[in-house]
Amino acid sequence: MLTSNIKEYIFDNPILVASGTFGYGHEVSDMVNIDSFGGIITKSVTLKPREGNDPPRIFETSSGMVNSIGLANLGVDKFCSDKIPYLNKLRTKVIINIAGSSIKEYIETLEFLESSNGNHIGYEINISCPNVKKGGMEFSVDSRTTEFLTSELRSRTDKLLIMKLSPNVTKISDIALSCEAGGADAVSAINTVVGMGIDILTKKPKVSTVFGGLSGPAIKPIAIANVHKIYKAVKIPIIGIGGISCFEDVLEFILAGASLVEIGTLNYSDPNKGIKIIKNLQNYCIDNKINRLLDLKGQISYCE
Repeated sequence: MLTSNIKEYIFDNPILVASGTFGYGHEVSDMVNIDSFGGIITKSVTLKPREGNDPPRIFETSSGMVNSIGLANLGVDKFCSDKIPYLNKLRTKVIINIAGSSIKEYIETLEFLESSNGNHIGYEINISCPNVKKGGMEFSVDSRTTEFLTSELRSRTDKLLIMKLSPNVTKISDIALSCEAGGADAVSAINTVVGMGIDILTKKPKVSTVFGGLSGPAIKPIAIANVHKIYKAVKIPIIGIGGISCFEDVLEFILAGASLVEIGTLNYSDPNKGIKIIKNLQNYCIDNKINRLLDLKGQISYCE
């Protein structure tokens, strides 16, 4: 009823945990049954350890949050030795998020992970982080660069290859087409929208980098619009991301053309809310006599 798939990989339900919002999984293992989710996407991994941006680097808004973490992580070597053994024990599907400051770094990080003993089914490639000084966004704004990076990574793995896209571009459908041409199995959209806040007492920006990534309910309409634009342009599956807080939001993303979704900011208020959404989706299908949730994918009735 709730199953979805990308290629031969079948997900028990369409709810994935967005990168960075569950850490590497074990951080929330005493609060939530991670195996209940369709899959978990790990915190970003880079070739070398990163301290991230200086504090302050996160603040809450009236309808979400702005973060400027800056891809802080322990590096791929430590990730393989310290985190993969735990991830291998999970019954849910594991996807590793990869970030980098150069094409060479992306390639070397993926190759390191390919040589590990991980049971992960694929990679989500973060080419759209708006809050790092070097790398990040520059890989997601140019179609030729995106296609080249995608094809280079594609040639080095048979696992799922998912490219994570930014809304902060001229035409997201063109970038998605480049991912498809480069051999991506799917795209995920959207990453955060560039945002800013100012402390009126100190007159200073609320994050040290001035600008950060806005996430949460405020960006849901933007995310749905971008998912639908991509859906009309490509044939590969889309993973929708942006402001999901209830099962109705998931239905909107599926109607817009998404095959799966990622829950992010919501996890900070209650990491179990995603499981409640899964149950509500199942009840919705039963109540409405829907045999398979994905029968609704892209089924928008346009106004005449």
